[in-house]
Amino acid sequence: MSAHYDVVVIGAGPGGYVAAIRAAQLGAKVAVVDSRELAGGTCLNVGCIPTKALVHSAWLLDHLKKAETFGVMASDISLDFGKAARNKNKVVEGLTRGVGGLIKANGVDFLHGTAQFVDASTIAIGNDHITFDKAIVATGSAPMRPPIPGIDDSRCVDSTGMLALEEQPKRVLVLGGGVIGCEFAAIYASFGSEVTLVEMLPSLIAMEDKDASKALEKEFKRKKITMHLGSKVERIEGAASGVTAHFTDAKGGTGSVEADIILVATGRAPVVTSLNLEGAGVGYDPRKGIATNEEMRTNVSNIFAVGDAAGKWQLAHTASREGEVAAENAMGHAAFVDYKAVPRVVYTDPEIAAVGLTEEQAREEYGDDVRVGTFPFAANSRAQIYGDTTGFIKVIYEDKWHELLGVVMVGGHVSDLISAGVIALEAESTVETVAHSIQAHPTLAESIKEAALDAMGQVIHMPPSKRPVARV
Repeated sequence: MSAHYDVVVIGAGPGGYVAAIRAAQLGAKVAVVDSRELAGGTCLNVGCIPTKALVHSAWLLDHLKKAETFGVMASDISLDFGKAARNKNKVVEGLTRGVGGLIKANGVDFLHGTAQFVDASTIAIGNDHITFDKAIVATGSAPMRPPIPGIDDSRCVDSTGMLALEEQPKRVLVLGGGVIGCEFAAIYASFGSEVTLVEMLPSLIAMEDKDASKALEKEFKRKKITMHLGSKVERIEGAASGVTAHFTDAKGGTGSVEADIILVATGRAPVVTSLNLEGAGVGYDPRKGIATNEEMRTNVSNIFAVGDAAGKWQLAHTASREGEVAAENAMGHAAFVDYKAVPRVVYTDPEIAAVGLTEEQAREEYGDDVRVGTFPFAANSRAQIYGDTTGFIKVIYEDKWHELLGVVMVGGHVSDLISAGVIALEAESTVETVAHSIQAHPTLAESIKEAALDAMGQVIHMPPSKRPVARV
């Protein structure tokens, strides 16, 4: 088979299929190539979506146990792990069919196979050659496995292997305290497994705001998750009774943990080395991905890269925006990606959500001109109604122009609430815009307004932490 396309997209994940659809909307003849038979990439098939389906099962389990508080007499609350897994699979199957339908409805050809560049205008899919005017690489990323002796034991799995489990393990060891590790640790702790987490850095989600990290660590302790922070696994040994990780802790001492399964969640690397990018003259770094400009264009002008393959952000939503931008530039329209207001969410319970700068980043950049306000959900009426008052909202701004710099949230439903911060930062809002907004009552969103008021010294619904400011 041979064919010519205006745009060929390699990878049908959230960056790739969005790029393909956008290019088709702009009038291109488009093909998307993927080694999976179903569209959706890692996120939909073995990442974001199935993980969050399990997150919801865990959330229901935890909250139904508190149902009697609300006068709902629920008894014998327990987990059927098999049913939770089947629900996860059902959600994934429905969404993959939906994405496949969108691709077809937009007139995009879906080609199943592994693509490799022959040159800057040709790819090979097996024995077939496809020529193109423009190409968009959206091949995503894959889990990395650190060089720890014994880590090749079959009971050491990545997130894909964890999602494929058909029986609940009694003892789970998580290597890595980043987003993936924390989400799985929270899921299995709620499910009733004995969970231990080992992280080399001194805190969980170390790249996030320190107050958020501390809040999550406090909640993990409440959930009886054993944490060894600042610790390094030196070797892993397998036996009939389980698999044991031996580690060195933050003080130089040694310890060991035996588990039924070890989740290796120590980062992901871009999938780029198998594409024969050299054949097309495209520059890349095996660990950092394919270098692109703000148009998502590589050093070869007709080839673009998006998502994890481009190595800027490892997030499905940034990949989708990058896909739109790449498609528009490929079709001759000027577009670029602005990363100023990218939301970051950890789907634990409580959830962590943030956009813009953390407090630490803001102080490093703006020094003494930074102002911060917080409002606890314990003082919010809707949180009281929910019976879930864990967490807070933090607002960060600079005191010269009063421009909002960042928003940090910890608590229930903050993955949805963070959209307010995203729009505010995207619009370059001042703190006054947020503080003087009218929020529906009673809602969790009122806490966003109150945190901004606190930053200005004008908080209403809790005692002020600083002298009120006569500012209107």
